[in-house]
Amino acid sequence: GVEPSGTSYNSLMQLETDRGIPRNPFINAGAIVITDILISNLPEYRKSFLDFVQTLSGKKTINYSEKIAASEKEVGYRNIALCNFIKSFGNINNDPEDVLDFYFDICSLEMNCEELSTSFSFLANQGINPYNNTQILTKSQSKRINALMQTCGFYDESGEFAFKVGLPGKSGVGGGIVAIHPGEYVISVWSPKLNKKGNSFKGIRFLEKFTTESRFSIF
Repeated sequence: GVEPSGTSYNSLMQLETDRGIPRNPFINAGAIVITDILISNLPEYRKSFLDFVQTLSGKKTINYSEKIAASEKEVGYRNIALCNFIKSFGNINNDPEDVLDFYFDICSLEMNCEELSTSFSFLANQGINPYNNTQILTKSQSKRINALMQTCGFYDESGEFAFKVGLPGKSGVGGGIVAIHPGEYVISVWSPKLNKKGNSFKGIRFLEKFTTESRFSIF
């Protein structure tokens, strides 16, 4: 789906109401379905995805963290429940254990703010990676992803982020945030303390101050 969730990023209740169809790809349930799609469509999916991220970032040193992936799996009861719940509605095609293992691998990718900004630079450049002139997405696809990030990138705090910061963006529970001004720039911040919505408290405060003082948001 392409609608804001309005609930927490790992809500089971909403998923039941929607019969196993996630509201958008940026909540946990949506990311799990995307992971299932990647497994179905990528040969050697684990390597193929890592190669893609390394190409986007220009850094071959980026890798999965076995330690973080194992930690995510150890405490990932809600994600395990989400995956099996979606499977019960017929919306997961592969074995849930394979899907979850790959999902936890993706969650374990490590990069710094510079690498994160570089990786997302194609979304500020109409789908073209400005560092190697590679077409990653069409102009239309890039527009749609930016629109999704604007409306859904911060779980049930997406409206607040749009109101305060005025940029498409995506947060992660590791404390990172990437924000995009199409046609202009990409900015990434990191501060690990999260607020009640699962977003970086200081990261959002900084980006609000940045766009307010620079007067450089999309609005």
